[in-house]
Amino acid sequence: MLAELKQRIIEGQVHQVFSVPRILVVDDEPLLRDSLRDILLQNGYEASVARNGRDALVQIARQHFDAILLDLFMPDIHGTEVLDFIARRGLDTPVIVVSGDDSVDSVIDALRGGAQDFLRKPYQPDEMLKRVGNVIQRRRLELENRSMLQQMEQSEKWHRFLVNSSPDFIYTLDCEGRFTFVNDRVESLLGYRHEELLGQHYTVVVHDDDFAHAQYVFNERRTGKRASRYVELRLKCKDCTRPNAPDSRVLVVELNAIGMYEQSDNKFASRYLGTYGVAKDISERKKAQETIYYQAYHDLLTGLPNRVLFKDRLNLAIAQSRHNGEMFAVMCLDMDHFKVVNDTLGHVFGDQLLLAVAARLHGCLREGDTLARMGGDEFSLLLPQIGGIEVVASIADKVSGALGKPFHIDHRELFATVSIGVSLYPNDGETGDSLIKHADIALYHAKTCGRDNCQLFHMGMNVPLSNRLSLENDLRHALERNQLVAYYQPQVDLKRGHIVGFECLIRWQHPVRGLVSPAEFIPLAEETGMIAAIGEWMLNTACHQLKTWKTQGLPPVRLAINISPRQMEQPTFVDHILDTIHQHDLDQGVLEVEITENLIMKDVERTVEKLKQLSASGIKIAIDDFGTGYSSLNYLKKFPIHTIKIDQSFIADIERDGDTSIVTAIIAMAKGLHLNLIAEGVETENQLAFLRKMGCDEIQGFLLSEPLTAQAATTLLAENITLPAMFGGG
Repeated sequence: MLAELKQRIIEGQVHQVFSVPRILVVDDEPLLRDSLRDILLQNGYEASVARNGRDALVQIARQHFDAILLDLFMPDIHGTEVLDFIARRGLDTPVIVVSGDDSVDSVIDALRGGAQDFLRKPYQPDEMLKRVGNVIQRRRLELENRSMLQQMEQSEKWHRFLVNSSPDFIYTLDCEGRFTFVNDRVESLLGYRHEELLGQHYTVVVHDDDFAHAQYVFNERRTGKRASRYVELRLKCKDCTRPNAPDSRVLVVELNAIGMYEQSDNKFASRYLGTYGVAKDISERKKAQETIYYQAYHDLLTGLPNRVLFKDRLNLAIAQSRHNGEMFAVMCLDMDHFKVVNDTLGHVFGDQLLLAVAARLHGCLREGDTLARMGGDEFSLLLPQIGGIEVVASIADKVSGALGKPFHIDHRELFATVSIGVSLYPNDGETGDSLIKHADIALYHAKTCGRDNCQLFHMGMNVPLSNRLSLENDLRHALERNQLVAYYQPQVDLKRGHIVGFECLIRWQHPVRGLVSPAEFIPLAEETGMIAAIGEWMLNTACHQLKTWKTQGLPPVRLAINISPRQMEQPTFVDHILDTIHQHDLDQGVLEVEITENLIMKDVERTVEKLKQLSASGIKIAIDDFGTGYSSLNYLKKFPIHTIKIDQSFIADIERDGDTSIVTAIIAMAKGLHLNLIAEGVETENQLAFLRKMGCDEIQGFLLSEPLTAQAATTLLAENITLPAMFGGG
């Protein structure tokens, strides 16, 4: 009979191993839902789809699935409600959350709600398939173990086989808490041999800080629903047996334990025999959670606290200072002329300089101080318990001295200075926002005072500064004095190697300051309302240049201009563009307008209507700096977009740290949506090679050409140059 039972088990295992896994894909986004299904079908899975959460509940109730790919945010019910439904039904179907939500809490809640894994949108097919395979394989192992446990309960031989084959640490304790059994898994997880633990008290493997907690869960006496379920506990490993773990001496487990009692007709008189427990290794899951938390509160380049964590600590400092009456300081630092470094030496070099500066700033901290990177080349210091302003002055001098020494990066020597602004609590503000604002104002004042100095905020700084007034006044005269200049940066088709377009870029030829970057005067133009006149000049200049090229018989190319939020808000925005094109007798298909993600999300309904009118007239629409804003895949489908431009910061990531995941995802998304794709800021051949390999349509950047004058761009078109093979030509 035992042999017959064994044969049935083996046959059942073979059937499970070789049956085709059935996967349910739950997502309200048809494109993503269908793409997931198609990839699964192509890789040997059976795949069903649910268009929303309620559809998923119906299908889960009707049939069995080997795994579920679940979106969190759907229009009818939240993904966590689907998880709750699965838990209430007692189903053990593994769930992988597929979410584009950047909220750390949402992902962690899903994991706590029973999800086995999570996958960020946009996903990578290989990673998705790997994770699906992992959860199915794990579920198969669990099903096999469960089946064998049920059928082999009377067989000690098969019971030990099951227990020792488990991926989890299984143990029993006697009534005094000493090990009476441990399975083979204990050696690979904790480094102990069976004989080393048998007879030992359970506390020998429990982390010192978890003793009190373990007393009620590891040495469980309760049974039924009151017994320990899914309790997190830390165990100690022997002699650092897990060298690749973040802490090789600690194993984080999820514990399920139950009291064992002597069989008796009177359950209240049953004698307690000991504890049966199963500890599942969740170290990787904890590591993933910790990584998510870390990325939410730290700058990924420098590892320093980011703006979110800085504000959190600032608010804590305010609460403490209100209690103890102590003064503290907020210090904002901005590197002088960092943009010049980026523009001349490239973003890779700029990032290396930022890392070096961050390291030196960190060396200036006292115990308890916080250094954060707020973004770009801006850092902030939180200095608690300063006692007096002389402490702030001392730290500012220390910072200036540390940065005054030369930096040696990539066989280059250069010097870096910082401008510093300081605000004090409670003198300069009693909220975090006001303290940061006033420190920023002081920083701006330090910039206007020649840079490389420290300024303490005072209320007189709140009035507009003379330098800003001067710049604003000069900008108002720039148009009438013909000081604005258009430059043209080529855009090249990677397959054919031909120039297919230009981006029209504006510069200000200031009589005293020289060539002023748009980053310096466009924000001022937006704020003062001058952007409307500048935008009109840009449109007329671009159309005039297109007309000139047409008259000269040059090959037709696309010309892109940037559109500001102020221009988009004008009631006559669409009519003005169409009239200007008509006045220059141009084919409307040669003009492309570039907008940012944040612009399209500002007023979705009005923006989409205006863009549809332009698109219907033949004007192409491009999203500039894609990936840096807040648009969603759902909105991308609604807008009449022709082109996506990958932001140059993501292109720089390819060279800086080998991180290609974002670029790969954007390219895949663009192909899925049948959109033209342009990579901005291509500076190296390695970046170019990667983009060509991934099938990017077009590129622009300093590797190809810097922005050109109208004459230089005309010469380039007239010569009808086909770029070398490295740029896609034959």
